[in-house]
Amino acid sequence: MDDEMLDSGTGKTNLLSRFSRNEFSFETKSTVGVEFATRSVKVKDGINIKAQIWDTAGQERFRAITAAGATGAFLVYEISKRQSFLNLDTWLKEIKDSADANILITLIGNKSDLKEKREVTTEEALAYAEKNNLSFMETSALDGENVNLAFQQILQQIYSILSVKILEGGNKEVPKEGIIFESAVDTNENWSTCC
Repeated sequence: MDDEMLDSGTGKTNLLSRFSRNEFSFETKSTVGVEFATRSVKVKDGINIKAQIWDTAGQERFRAITAAGATGAFLVYEISKRQSFLNLDTWLKEIKDSADANILITLIGNKSDLKEKREVTTEEALAYAEKNNLSFMETSALDGENVNLAFQQILQQIYSILSVKILEGGNKEVPKEGIIFESAVDTNENWSTCC
C-alpha cells in the first residue's frame, strides 16, 4: 500500500463537512478529484469573509490544484495512525514546492476523539509544528471539537495578511481566487484564495 492510500481516511472530507454544513458521515468515501465548499465567517473588524475551501484527493494530477493560488492549507494526519504522521514531510514538501512561499499552513491532528487509540502524542506533533513553523491544533470532525476554531484562526490570519497587503499597496482589489470580503459599507466583492 502506498503512502497516499495510507493517508486517505484522515478525515479531511468530514472536517470540511463539519465546518461548512455542520455534518458528519460515517459513510464518507475517499475523495476522488476535488470537493468544494464555501462558508461565510465573521472576522475582526466586523467583516464577513466568504471562504472557498477545496478538499483534494492526493493523486498526482490533483496536487497542483491543492496549492495553486492557495493562501492557506491544512496538513492533516490522524492521531491514531502513526504512518499518516510519518508521511507529513512528503505532503509538506508538496505544498512548499507548489504553493506561494507565504502560504499559511496549519498542522491538524484529526480524530482527537480516538484518545484510547492514539499513536501520535500531542507533544510530538507540537514539536513537528514548531520545527516547521506551522500552526497546530487537534480536531475531531466527529464531535466538532476545534473544527470551527481551526478554520476561524486560519481565515483570520489570511484576512489580516491580505488587509495589510491591500493597505500597503494602496489597492482595494485582490486576486479573484477564494475569499470574498463582505461589508455593509463596501459592497465591492474582493477575492483571495482560502484553504
